[in-house]
Amino acid sequence: MRLTVLLLLITTALYAQSAPDPTRFAAEIEAFATADAVQPIAPGVILFVGSSSVRMWHSLQEDLEGHRVLNRGFGGSQFADLIHYADRLIYPYRPRAVFVYEGDNDIAAGDSARDVLRSAKKLRKMIAKNLSKDTPVVFISPKPSVARWELHREYEKANDLLEAYAEKQKHTYFVDVWTPALLPDGTVRKDIFLADNLHMTAAGYDIWEAAIEPVVELLDR
Repeated sequence: MRLTVLLLLITTALYAQSAPDPTRFAAEIEAFATADAVQPIAPGVILFVGSSSVRMWHSLQEDLEGHRVLNRGFGGSQFADLIHYADRLIYPYRPRAVFVYEGDNDIAAGDSARDVLRSAKKLRKMIAKNLSKDTPVVFISPKPSVARWELHREYEKANDLLEAYAEKQKHTYFVDVWTPALLPDGTVRKDIFLADNLHMTAAGYDIWEAAIEPVVELLDR
């Protein structure tokens, strides 16, 4: 019994050391709260949350014109960060649908595809509990990138798991932005990235728009 308890404590301590500290994004979260206080957001928006690939989608409203969308992407977040701030970034808006982009930084930080799936399931359950089980949740696949191509097999596994999970859950969807960013030989396009080879140019977001807009149309009828 003592050995079991000791192992549990060690495991918990190691996890606490490796888990990202969500308070590193406190200033960004406060900035959203300030903006909402100045211009309150009416319920029913189509909410986009997640890491910097969402945050840097500056043309989101233009690309999805005709739909009331809200961008609440922040920093280089991971699933754990979004889960931590869900009570500030998701629930208060009472969204019509939630589009989630996480997993990209998780895998880069050492998480497995199964870790990503577990986090996605946890977030999905939280949204069902705190909003409604009927609130649509759309998981956007982690994208391929030149900078992280050495991890592409793990990203592909994560995308397969997320897609399979979404297919089995009511009001849960998966959008593939991975495949349309590949060349015919299966490698990632190099012409859709900024100098860091990780974040996308407008051409990259054109790919996202083409993949995501039909789902927005479906959910915003």
